[in-house]
Amino acid sequence: METSDFYGTEKVSRILLKIAPPVMLAQLIQALYNIVDSFFVGKYSETGLTALSIIYPVQLLMIALGVGTGVGINTDMAYYLGIGKKKKAEEVAGTGTPLGLILWIIFAAVCYVTLPAYAGMSTDSPEVIRDVVAYGRIVCLFSIGLFTEGIWSKILQAEGDMRTPMIAQIAGAVVNIILDPLLIFGMLGMPEMGISGAAVATVSGQIVAALIVMKKAWYRSPRRSCYPGHIKRIYQLGIPNIIMQSAYTLYILGLNLILAGFSDQAVTALGLYYKWQTFFFIPLGALQTCIVPVISYNYAAKDIKRCRLVLKDSLIMGECLMFLGTLCFEFLPGQMLAVFSGDSEVIAIGTNGFHYIGISFIFMVTSLIFPVFFQAIGYAVKSSVLTIVRTVLFFVPLGYIFSRFGLQYFWLTFPVTELLTSVIGVGCLLARKLGYLASPIVGECGYSWNWYPIAHGWVEIELDGKTFLFDPQIENYNLRAGISNETHSAWQVTYESAPARYLKH
Repeated sequence: METSDFYGTEKVSRILLKIAPPVMLAQLIQALYNIVDSFFVGKYSETGLTALSIIYPVQLLMIALGVGTGVGINTDMAYYLGIGKKKKAEEVAGTGTPLGLILWIIFAAVCYVTLPAYAGMSTDSPEVIRDVVAYGRIVCLFSIGLFTEGIWSKILQAEGDMRTPMIAQIAGAVVNIILDPLLIFGMLGMPEMGISGAAVATVSGQIVAALIVMKKAWYRSPRRSCYPGHIKRIYQLGIPNIIMQSAYTLYILGLNLILAGFSDQAVTALGLYYKWQTFFFIPLGALQTCIVPVISYNYAAKDIKRCRLVLKDSLIMGECLMFLGTLCFEFLPGQMLAVFSGDSEVIAIGTNGFHYIGISFIFMVTSLIFPVFFQAIGYAVKSSVLTIVRTVLFFVPLGYIFSRFGLQYFWLTFPVTELLTSVIGVGCLLARKLGYLASPIVGECGYSWNWYPIAHGWVEIELDGKTFLFDPQIENYNLRAGISNETHSAWQVTYESAPARYLKH
């Protein structure tokens, strides 16, 4: 089935059920990188396990830059494919590889220099600091596979190819799983590298995955003159995702610093939650990935009703799937923690925390899906605001406030944050709907058109030698004056010349 038939006419639930499982499997495999590292490192040393918790925000930042750039490319490609401009889509894809390489070089250089200071912020233990620097420098310096694979996989997903990224992730994970025990413990003649061995295994798997997707996702670089426009648009669309992921880095770092005031074991317990979170959030993460090209495609085709249907179905599916995670966190916390750690204090702290965190999963579906929806339809500001509110304005301040009453109350941060963010997300959605309530108006020229008044973001558009003021964030913009048509692709919407009252004075 062609993409136009699949995204535009197929039943939404069937689309999600068809494209989500391969993405879920790929994300499951991706989650195994951290889970396997944590399992073997935990068997090697408890200080190494704490080090992985501390370095985790840095890894999230790498993923934010690589995958966020890929999401921008994915969304832009889906839009151009939606309006039948395949050549433009290929130009966008060709921009991806140079961007990935530049991001890798800059990130590797900055991390190599700053990692010792970063480690010293999170712990006073010399052993833990040593392990953070050893592991972190390897995964940062050799992160070329992470940056390029993240971009190339998104290119293939925009074209409807979910299979190749899945195969790449499986192959990368297999390499990581095989190398982890060999390099950490020095098995089969390999050197005993400890936590450094886990880092080498991780980057080896990432590079293997990148090589697999490279063959199909490599597009010729476009003309140099095309780069400014494409890069601007890629990051207009990808910034919300980058901000979303980067904000995770900031709030996890903030929570680590709060918990460091109690003990290294508290930091470790939080880190183990995020290990399990990557596993239980796979269905939700897959939905986030899958709905972006579907919504973007239909939004470009001006099928707003279908965009809303995708949102509704993804929320229902997300709630059903995340309920299973809630059950595990409520009834099996001790067993889940014991997989990685034998420290009784870590297990006791984590068990109490997991009970509170499990409750937050139900609210987390809406708090994470809404920003992705707004991102897909070009509402970058709303998407970014929701993310920042959740991670910066709620998580860290609430974590600090609750921690003043004791460690056991700190964990209330999670359900309270997700509930408040969900309420704000629903408010943003309802506010958009209210803004569309307007009746057709007859203009001074005698032509009829639909005017949807929203008091923000007006832009100038020149048509037929005249300048008009339009609001680019309005879906179904249908200004009809019978003069001429003009497609303003940067806003994913077709503008038509308006009567004289909208002329700029």
